[in-house]
Amino acid sequence: MSESTERLPAIPDPNCFLELEDLHKSFGGTPVLSGVNMRVPKGKVTTILGGSGSGKSVMLKHMIGLLRPDSGRVIVEGRDVTKLREREWIEVRKRFGYVFQAAALFDSLTVFENIAYPLREHFDQTKAELAHRVEGCLESVGLAGVGAKMPAELSGGMRKRVGVARAIAMRPQAILYDEPTTGLDPANSRRIGQLIRQLQKELSVTSVVVTHEPELCLAVSDHVVVLERGQLSIDAPVDEFRVSNAPAVREFLGALYAPTAEAAASSDPAEPGEARDPTDRREERHGG
Repeated sequence: MSESTERLPAIPDPNCFLELEDLHKSFGGTPVLSGVNMRVPKGKVTTILGGSGSGKSVMLKHMIGLLRPDSGRVIVEGRDVTKLREREWIEVRKRFGYVFQAAALFDSLTVFENIAYPLREHFDQTKAELAHRVEGCLESVGLAGVGAKMPAELSGGMRKRVGVARAIAMRPQAILYDEPTTGLDPANSRRIGQLIRQLQKELSVTSVVVTHEPELCLAVSDHVVVLERGQLSIDAPVDEFRVSNAPAVREFLGALYAPTAEAAASSDPAEPGEARDPTDRREERHGG
């Protein structure tokens, strides 16, 4: 092909919701992403696994234009959105729900108002329509009846689920979860994992989960990628990931299956998770 020949656009893959193509990003001269190539299959749960500070959240923020790459492309449903103006990105972001690491709730607003906030910004709804949508979102995450509470009245696990309820309020095509179980005890981490799978099935959404926790990865994923030194070292269906002998996989899963010294020394036959923080009682009272 001569240099003057026009490059034809690729035919979009109907099974691919989002693609990162040769993505590079540096901060202060330090490379974080060094040529990431990733395809997110439509209607599936894809997990980005990696150590703390590996750039997982940086990848996620590129997917919705919160960060712009130094080079490379971001493609959403066949459209190159890399160089869109911020005004144009606002429309693209309506396809996404985003669950922040710390839930990012407004402390001065009730749970109801936190979930209603994006709906008021983007839709013209009656009070009855708004209430129906918010209450439905709370019910979907197992928190019916807590709309009048303030975030400070909720446990950490409940705040995370309110964050998920807000993310689904716009009825997105995709939900991005940034470290959704960080800071939670094992019982609440399992609840969040179950919720991710439940919403993926009920809403038929595409999901991307960023985590460094192998338990969550194995519980929710259809597909797994591992980010190391700015590139993807593993990109495989979860069943292949489980049995892979790749060093990165063995490192993550070895920590999951190896018994801890504390567990080995314990003679207490209590079930895992039985010893709980007293604050978990708040979860029980509200269907935690």
